[in-house]
Amino acid sequence: MAANFGNIPPEFDRTEHALFTVLSVPYEETTTYGKGTAWGPSAIIDASAQVELYDEELRVETYRLGIRTLPHFRWARSGAGPVERHRKFQAALAGRIGRILDAYPDTTLVSLGGEHSITPAIVSAFKRRYPRLSVLQLDAHADLRNEYEGSPFNHACAMRRVLEHCPVVQVGIRNLCDEEAPIVGAARRSGARRGRLATFFAHEWQGRERMRLLAKRILSKLSRDVYVTVDIDVFDPAFVPGTGTPEPGGLSWYDVLDVLRPVFRNRNVVGFDVVELSPVKGFLASEFTAAKLVYRLMGYKAAAWPRGAAQVKSK
Repeated sequence: MAANFGNIPPEFDRTEHALFTVLSVPYEETTTYGKGTAWGPSAIIDASAQVELYDEELRVETYRLGIRTLPHFRWARSGAGPVERHRKFQAALAGRIGRILDAYPDTTLVSLGGEHSITPAIVSAFKRRYPRLSVLQLDAHADLRNEYEGSPFNHACAMRRVLEHCPVVQVGIRNLCDEEAPIVGAARRSGARRGRLATFFAHEWQGRERMRLLAKRILSKLSRDVYVTVDIDVFDPAFVPGTGTPEPGGLSWYDVLDVLRPVFRNRNVVGFDVVELSPVKGFLASEFTAAKLVYRLMGYKAAAWPRGAAQVKSK
């Protein structure tokens, strides 16, 4: 098992000035189909030990800027019923995120899930620090239900709760319920340059050239400060099957990078998460893809950081 993200030397993990802080949130309370997201963060950390620390795209060793790996977030389960438990979890996680941001104000916080219901609590903490925050969501599902299975904190409601804090831009969507369809439809008909919600369906943007065009439209709808949330099921399940609710179709590795690269380059990405990984025994592609994605996004952030590029060049 990896001692920290990337299994990097201790001096790059324990530095006071680490550019990145990694928090695992192995929370799984509301998944409704495939289970296993509680094991996702540990699987990503372990897989990260096999990711080359030299980034072949960026031609740098990002870890040299420091990657601080914190202990897993643990919470005491309490509450008379599931909704109250979920509410207390949200408050506990938001409090933990706030304390991390206070303790490491110059860090970029990377959260590893766990189910997608961790994201609203994280976003609420970031919103206090960045009042004009917007959220970029890469996902197969809209996650806009007001409640599901009796709880407004279900992972199927994650982005509905995020919308209560800030605007959302959705990419890769290929599944809606009848409650979500009118919400998405109304937002798309409004045609606002930067409204509360913008949704881009996967089937409309297949192919790398179209993804590059999509990236320009995404930028026009995002504020300066952006939080990124990646549900691993945004990928085509033919390549990344390790998720609880796989959807046919989806984005490729290069599609995802073509969407995210310009966002990190042209906006201030203040933090990001990767969620909904459910490891499949004997099939390591899913967790390795998630780990490499995390490291690549760290690299994109480092490249956009004023002093980053000069400090991470490989020796």
